[in-house]
Parts: sequence; structure tokens; C-alpha cells
Amino acid sequence: MQDKQSVLVTGGAGYIGSHIVQLLCEMGHRVTVLDNLSLGREENVDKRASLLVGDILNRDDLRKALSVQPRVIFHFAAWKAAGESMTDPAKYATNNICGTLGLLNAMLEYDIRYFVFSSSAAVYGEPQYTPIDEKHPLHPANYYGYTKLAIEENLQWYSRLKGIRYAALRYFNATGYDIHGRIRGKEKNPANLSPVVMETIAGLRHEMQVFGDDYETPDGTCIRDYIHVSDLAVAHLKAMEYLLENDENLVVNLGTGEGHSVKEVIQTAERVTGKKVNYTITDRRPGDPPALAASNHLAKELLGWQPEYSDLDTIFRTMASVYLDKDSK
Repeated sequence: MQDKQSVLVTGGAGYIGSHIVQLLCEMGHRVTVLDNLSLGREENVDKRASLLVGDILNRDDLRKALSVQPRVIFHFAAWKAAGESMTDPAKYATNNICGTLGLLNAMLEYDIRYFVFSSSAAVYGEPQYTPIDEKHPLHPANYYGYTKLAIEENLQWYSRLKGIRYAALRYFNATGYDIHGRIRGKEKNPANLSPVVMETIAGLRHEMQVFGDDYETPDGTCIRDYIHVSDLAVAHLKAMEYLLENDENLVVNLGTGEGHSVKEVIQTAERVTGKKVNYTITDRRPGDPPALAASNHLAKELLGWQPEYSDLDTIFRTMASVYLDKDSK
């Protein structure tokens, strides 16, 4: 599809959002970013995009962002720490659920029909089988996952009742940095494994914790499916094209179909960087399944999407260029 679109990206200064903004700008689309910069970094927003500092919970900010009449909205403005969601559900209910509903209602006011949603594999919960496909039962094991599922359910209703067309992209573990090294600001307050590993290597943390080494996996640590953020960005672009060309909803997993253990991730990071990771083994976290991996067959079939950069070596090479560069913030 050659047409250039006007798009709004909420949370577009954040870790994943900034990579999608960069690719959208590269492809010539007109991009407006709405971000309150609580986790996002202004320096990570492509200079070709228009940045509006504001919050999805503020109706005036939403109106200002939507006044540019975007044809498509990409929605990344969410809290995402699964552990925190279990101790502070109100924070997640207010921003993730209420904030998204406010955004959808504002879309209706401005007659915007297309919505690309940053969902999560957390909607599945404890796996009944792996690799997990899109028909897997939806039983989130944490409140963060529930917020994503609640939004997906509301999207189904808004589509049925109001004609919104949406893509719900269920990521597995997003990781890595821009493959061309153009995004340099480190993720703020990361909770995922790979940035925690890199913060430890870079000396930003004295040590890190490995939550359990007694799982029924080959080395006793949890296995997860890691997907490079540059691969995610391409999938979002293809999802927008799918919505505009087919005018029908899309729900797909974004992962590699392969899993790597916590120890394997640490060992790869050590080999790529030549530095040791200082870690201790501690108790399991509640709600952590032993192994998760995605079936990405549907994304390949419907979007023609194939991960290119999601091997662990490439992931940690791109992360090392950010975390071990003295000029990176």
C-alpha cells in the first residue's frame, strides 16, 4: 500500500512506541505522538513526528491530539509491569482500561475508525499447550493481562456496535533496540528480563534476581519467547495496511515460536558483551508459568510477516550499543 496516512501514536515516546514512530516516519506517514513522558523519552521521538506532551486521561489533550484528524490510531499508552499490577490494580484499571475507553469514545466523536492495539500474550495466562495460538483459552494470571483482555473485549463490542476496525497484536517478550542504532535513550524503569540483564552489565544495578531455578525446564529457569522490537515495528505497519485494505479486524500473536530460558538469555548477554552478569537465585514469582512460546503462523499467513532480527545474539548486540555507549542516556 503506497498511500501515506495521518496517524496518532499514543505512548509514542515509550520503548515500543518510539520504534513504531520511527518506522512510520521512515515510510512517509504523517505522525502525531501523544505521550505524558512518564516513561517515554522525548529524545527517542523521531524529529519528523509532531510530539504533543499530554495524557490520554485528559480530554483536552485527547481533543488536541485528535484534531489533526488521524485516520489510524496506534495505542501504546499503558502501564505494563505485571508484578506491580497485582499490588496496585487501581493504577492499571484507571490508565489501561479507563484511558483506552476514553480514547475509543473520543475516536467516535472525531469519526476515526481504525485502531492498532498493543495487546499482550499475558491475556492467555497459564499455558494449556505450547506453542500458544490465538485459539488458546484466555485466562490472565495477573491484573495487567486482565486489562489487556478487557480492552480486547471492549474493542469487539465497539467494532460490532460502532464500526471500529481494530488489530489486537499480542506480543510475547519485546526486546532489543533499533537495528540501525537510531534510538538511543534507555527504557525507563524496565521490568522485563533483557533490559534488567543489560542494566546489570552496565553497572546501573549492582545485581539482578532470577526468580526460581526449579522449574520443569532443561536448566530449571523459565522459558520465554523473545521478539525484537524492530520486528514488532514491521508487524504494526503491516497490521495498519491490513486494516485499511481489508476493513476487518485482526487478532494475532507476535513472537518467534521459539523459547529461551533465563539462564540462556544471561549467558548470551555475557558472551555478546564480554561482561559478567551478577545475579542471585531467589523464589519463584506467583503467576510465572514455566514456559511460553507463540505460534506465529497466523501473523505469517495474514500479514506476510516474518521475524528477521529476533535471535538472541542480534537482540543483545543492539542492546549493547545503547547500554554500553557512554553517550546514551
